Amino acid sequence: MYKIGIGFDIHRLEEGKKLIIGGVEIPFEKGWVAHSDGDIFFHALTDAILGALGKGDIGELFPDTKEENKNKSSDIFVKEAVKIMKQEGYEIENIDAYILLQKPKLLSYRQKIIENTQKLTGCSNIFLKGKTFEKLGDIGQGKAGACEVIVLLKKQD
Repeated sequence: MYKIGIGFDIHRLEEGKKLIIGGVEIPFEKGWVAHSDGDIFFHALTDAILGALGKGDIGELFPDTKEENKNKSSDIFVKEAVKIMKQEGYEIENIDAYILLQKPKLLSYRQKIIENTQKLTGCSNIFLKGKTFEKLGDIGQGKAGACEVIVLLKKQD
């Protein structure tokens, strides 16, 4: 039995903040405006896993109204979603993601992001693509970044 989930996240960018994607801190003059570390990929991945299982979303598990979630590393969110997934008897068959960001280019960080994700999820089929927004809208103007993730879960034998 298979289940499919989709996750999406978007955050504004601001000078002087950290830019973290897939657990990798990327040197850049701007970073995420967020309650946690703002990792758009790990946030969208968490929502995709939870959505496939029908188990709510990241905001229900880790609300931004709780002080203990302030500046929290987003790998914790993925770990919790994976824990719930395993309790339900599923494993991740594959992860497919778009990271929408005008700058910086992510190609040189992609392999490390994939490795971090493999460690957290146990999934070896991870497809990560970076896309610019052709200078359109807030993403294209460098004011925001977004991520969309689709996961395929498979019932464990």
